[in-house]
Amino acid sequence: MRALLASLLLLVLLHSPALSQSVSPPPGKVADLLELLQDPEVRTWLEKQPAADPAGEQSDSGSADISGWEDRLRRRIDGITATIPRIPSEIAAAAARTRADAIGHGYAPVSVIFVGLVLIGVAAEAIFRRMARTRATIARTGSAALAQFIPILVFAGAMAVVFFGFAWPPLARISLLVYLIAFVAYRLASTTIGVTMPPSALRRRIRLFLGLLLFALANAALARPLGVAPDVRQAISTLFSIILLLVALETVWNAMQRGRAYNLALTGALGAIWLLWVVSLPGLFWIGIYALVLPGILAVIGRLAAACAASLPNARQHDFRQVLIVRGSRAVVVGLAATWLAVVWHVNPNSLVRQNPTIAAISFGLIKSVAVVLIADIVWNLVKAAIDRRLEDSALATGLSPQEAARRGRLRTLLPIFRNALAVIVLVIAVLIVLSELGVQIAPLIAGAGIFGVALGFGSQTLVKDVISGVFYMLDDAFRVGEYIQSGSYKGTVESFSLRSVRLRHHRGPVFTVPFGLLGAVQNMSRDWVIDKFRISVGYDTDINKARKIAKGIGAQLLADPEVGPLFIEPLKMKGVEEFGDYGIVLGFGMTVVPGQQTYIRRKAYAMIRDAFRENGIEFAQPTVQVGGDDKGGAAAAATALKAKATADAATTDP
Repeated sequence: MRALLASLLLLVLLHSPALSQSVSPPPGKVADLLELLQDPEVRTWLEKQPAADPAGEQSDSGSADISGWEDRLRRRIDGITATIPRIPSEIAAAAARTRADAIGHGYAPVSVIFVGLVLIGVAAEAIFRRMARTRATIARTGSAALAQFIPILVFAGAMAVVFFGFAWPPLARISLLVYLIAFVAYRLASTTIGVTMPPSALRRRIRLFLGLLLFALANAALARPLGVAPDVRQAISTLFSIILLLVALETVWNAMQRGRAYNLALTGALGAIWLLWVVSLPGLFWIGIYALVLPGILAVIGRLAAACAASLPNARQHDFRQVLIVRGSRAVVVGLAATWLAVVWHVNPNSLVRQNPTIAAISFGLIKSVAVVLIADIVWNLVKAAIDRRLEDSALATGLSPQEAARRGRLRTLLPIFRNALAVIVLVIAVLIVLSELGVQIAPLIAGAGIFGVALGFGSQTLVKDVISGVFYMLDDAFRVGEYIQSGSYKGTVESFSLRSVRLRHHRGPVFTVPFGLLGAVQNMSRDWVIDKFRISVGYDTDINKARKIAKGIGAQLLADPEVGPLFIEPLKMKGVEEFGDYGIVLGFGMTVVPGQQTYIRRKAYAMIRDAFRENGIEFAQPTVQVGGDDKGGAAAAATALKAKATADAATTDP
């Protein structure tokens, strides 16, 4: 908002009479001048005069030479100082002419008519606010901030109906129109500030600044139609500019919570931009305004546009309407700023842009480049919104057929690559067009880029191999985003792609970024269906038929489960005896399920098989070791004999 203060201050200065074209001389003097030019002696004398020095003209115009600027500034200050005493009388005379014009046509004074029109607008606004249906309409807009502008529009519409319904006198008509527009503009700007800023001293000062600015603009616009002398108009505009500059500086130092260094820098910028207007350099003047104010204005416009887009019916993320409203509103602001700068350069004969062809080509090329960048930005954001919306829709894959789920998975794989490639294309085209508008010959640049591309291809064979391999992987539909794949020592879920590599998320967390050229043969574990097989060992005395029936019942229970049932393609079955193990019989089980869910289903099946086998007396095989043969008491007898022999030997050796 601090930048907004500066820009608004400078805006009133630009609209002052000093920047407008000079006033045409009275018709009588024009006739005398034309008659004098027809005199043969005068024409002969003019033809013998040497050509004027362009450098001297440039210096006199105050556009390049410092001494010319100083002389111009001195003459302007002296003229304003001498004209200030005439300001009250000129204003009183203009007011008297306006009053006499209104009363002479049978109307009240302009001030009374203005107050009456404002009261009519206030009454219409009050009626609008009290209507229950109107309040419901405002509530349905979905944005309380935007709803605050609707009564102001009703206020302006009521005044416009009454204003255009009467044939006002000429001076009264132009005076009323200008002041009514200024008043409505102040209300709109004040409401915008109230919506975008919290209550503070800064907000109050900005509103004060806006009021002074719009009042100054209205007076500058009325000065010529009301017959105020040109030097008096210039003096009035200069005095208003000084007042606005002082208000802006007071706001910077007393209402902005910034450091001293920042305030000093902003004060210097405001003073420098004001001096640019004083020495009649409108191009640099507006460039300085844009540097200070345009970022803040774009932020405010963006917030208001986002609020407006959010209030649209059926608004959702990545909506074309949101892109058009938000990006389009910002583009309109930037485009208007660039267009106004071009108009200022075009109508100002003292500008360097008009006097130097090279500077003119570069300056107008930059303005055209702004238009190119804005168009490229809107196009890219529209395409990006379309792609992101398709990606968002394709992620909602619940309750879809396998074919539709596969198609959406392929979209999630290819669309990010297409989005990145399109971003590069839009950027390259925009850069080439901008360079062309700036006068750069892009044909040699394109040819050189082609040669450089060939050289880069030979020097970067690995990169080319990765890119081409990725293209063929995509054409073969080898894997998609969200699928679990394995290639050599790399395995994981596919997270995203680039032009040369794929990102794999391992099931334990690490992320592999693998170039396409290193993938080789890819094992896709998430495509179509998965047959999961596992084995369980039971004792040799197990009833095989009984175990098969139990497994069949478990398969039916899993199929009927609302959580895991839809994940089955074929239910759990016992295949039979796989082999005779060292400790028991090995039974084989199998099932066909949706890819990626086999581990979860197998764990649940393990728990159910364990409980079912235990309830039916089926024991799982366990490792056992049997020592000795048929005489199971031999070991104990041998131990007793050895103990008795040891006792006898001890008794014999005892003295």
